Amino acid sequence: MTMSRKKVCLMLVIVFMLSIAAIALVDSADAASYKKGSSGDMVKQIQQLLKDQGFYSGSVDGVFGSATEASVKKYQQRYGLEADGKVGTKTLAAMGLKDTGGGQSGGQNTGGGGGGNASGDVALLARLISAEARGEPYHGQVAVGAVVLNRIGHPSFPNSLSGVIYQNGAFTCIDDGQFNEPIADSAYQAARDAMNGSDPSGGAIYYFNPSTATSKWIWSRPLVVVIGKHRFCM
Repeated sequence: MTMSRKKVCLMLVIVFMLSIAAIALVDSADAASYKKGSSGDMVKQIQQLLKDQGFYSGSVDGVFGSATEASVKKYQQRYGLEADGKVGTKTLAAMGLKDTGGGQSGGQNTGGGGGGNASGDVALLARLISAEARGEPYHGQVAVGAVVLNRIGHPSFPNSLSGVIYQNGAFTCIDDGQFNEPIADSAYQAARDAMNGSDPSGGAIYYFNPSTATSKWIWSRPLVVVIGKHRFCM
C-alpha cells in the first residue's frame, strides 16, 4: 500500500470515529431529557409554551406529571417528532427553547413565597399532599409529606423525591387522576414544613384510610399515630 493510500485510510478511520463520538453525544443529550418526574424552571417553560399553543391546560407549576407528558406527546405528534412524551434535544429545538440545565428533580430544595413561587420539589410534594390529603387536618397534610420524605432515606424505597412519588403502585392518586387536580394552597406550606423537618407522622413510612383499605398487609403494619382519616404506620 502506498503512503497516500495509507493516509486516506487513516483519514477515513478518523472521520468514522468522530462520527461515532458525535452520535454518542447526541444520545447522551437525549438521555438527559425532561420527562415524567422532572421538575424546575425548565419544566415551567415547557408547560407555558404548551399552554400558549393549546396543548396543555394544567397548572404551570414546574412539575412534569402525567398531564404534561400527555401534552408533550400531542405536541410531538403535531410536529412529526417521536411521540415519547420526553422533551429531549430535538423537542426542545422544535419548541425554540434553550436548555437552562435547571430542571431535573432529586434534591430537597425549599422555597419561599406562595405556591406560584414554589421550587420544583416543593411543588411536586405539594401536589402529592393535595391529592392524597385534601380536606385532612393541616398536620395530617404535613404528615403525608413527611411520609414521602421518610421513604427517601429508607432502603426499601427510591432515594429521590420524584422516585418515591412516581414509584409504581405507591400512591393511588397517580393512577386515578387526582394528582393532576389543582393544588390546595395549604399543601404548599405543608410541603415546606415537612421539608423543614416537621413530622407529625412520628417517622412513619406508610399511611392508609381504614374506611377504604382492604389489604391485610397494610393493616398488619405497626401503628404510630392516627391523624384525621389516616392511620400512619411503619
